[in-house]
Amino acid sequence: MDNRTDEHLHALGRTTQYPTDYAPDVLETFENKHPGHDYWVRFNCPEFTSLCPITGQPDFAEIRISYIPDCRMVESKSLKLYLFSFRNHGDFHEDCVNVILKDLVRLMDPRYIEVTGLFTPRGGISIYPYANYGRPGTKYEKLAEFRMMRHDMA
Repeated sequence: MDNRTDEHLHALGRTTQYPTDYAPDVLETFENKHPGHDYWVRFNCPEFTSLCPITGQPDFAEIRISYIPDCRMVESKSLKLYLFSFRNHGDFHEDCVNVILKDLVRLMDPRYIEVTGLFTPRGGISIYPYANYGRPGTKYEKLAEFRMMRHDMA
């Protein structure tokens, strides 16, 4: 059965059209079929690239996204296309991680989400920005506080 029609998914199963610049509009969601309990979903993107906004040189990273879904989940091909859209986009490492987090929160309204960027060394320094979000007024807000204080211990 083709669920694409039911879920209104446009990228999955179609010829891939790669965006040439930052494109949050390519992100798509589908219904979480298990909203009654918490569970983690994790994506690793080991080939993330963006551009330094000053020099225009490429920056390389592994982007790790982990979240606890609520009603909607991000579709993986659309996430791949979205992350690819940073390829010609100039932003600092910290900005990329925070933009990804905010776009996914806006898209899915997850219970909890965290994004880590493991950027390869440039000039002898590695940068690993981390950002998270827990739904305000819930136990997930407390989880976000807990994980923020201990994010480098994982």
